[in-house]
Amino acid sequence: MNLLVREPGRPRLTWYGDDGERIELSGAVLVNWISKTTNLVVEEFDAGPGCRLLIDLPPHWRTAVWVLGALRAGATAVLPGAAGAPDGREVDVTVTTRPSETTETGDVVAVTLPALARRFDGELPPGAIDAAAAVMTYADQILYVPDADPTEPAIVAPAERAPVRVLHGDLLGWAAGAPGLVPGARAVVDGRLPLLDALRLMLALWVSDGSVVLTSAATAAALEADPERQARVLDQEGVTA
Repeated sequence: MNLLVREPGRPRLTWYGDDGERIELSGAVLVNWISKTTNLVVEEFDAGPGCRLLIDLPPHWRTAVWVLGALRAGATAVLPGAAGAPDGREVDVTVTTRPSETTETGDVVAVTLPALARRFDGELPPGAIDAAAAVMTYADQILYVPDADPTEPAIVAPAERAPVRVLHGDLLGWAAGAPGLVPGARAVVDGRLPLLDALRLMLALWVSDGSVVLTSAATAAALEADPERQARVLDQEGVTA
């Protein structure tokens, strides 16, 4: 995270969502969100090595924050398959936009995706944490995290033949090996990608001192269908790759 704040005011994650939503997070703001989320998962759930958080969210700026918060705590970010955790093991925490539908055991965090939402707009199961209301109550700087175990999985995700397992000790090398990486680039990440691929590209850009423009799936399709608008957005955002 130190690299993200080397130039604290520089945009590191710009989100283009549905209905014209655009959110820009500088390096400093992105790190603040990650720190708050890390503090929440450590204090509320004792997250650390061996703790598994199912991140049941679409490609989104909030998804990136929750994954990075889990990784910073030394925990495992589990990306869902068609029926929950891809390796069939239980998870300790489920982070989801659909808290009333989850069938996983463990704690539940309800996430609302619109940027201006201050609380979850829906029914919360007993004991579920409302992320929109809770995250903002935590400190902007990380107070305590256990040391990550390099032999523990950082990310577990579905794949065509068997679940992908990326260890904490291999995470930076895995990210840096993303195909098509241009170090230091400001690049578009298409929200129609599988979540694992989108996250790998974002991590690859950040570890190479780059910047991300992330689109929702619907926005990516709309831009593709309107080349003139797409060209304007790329120019306005200073996209280089």
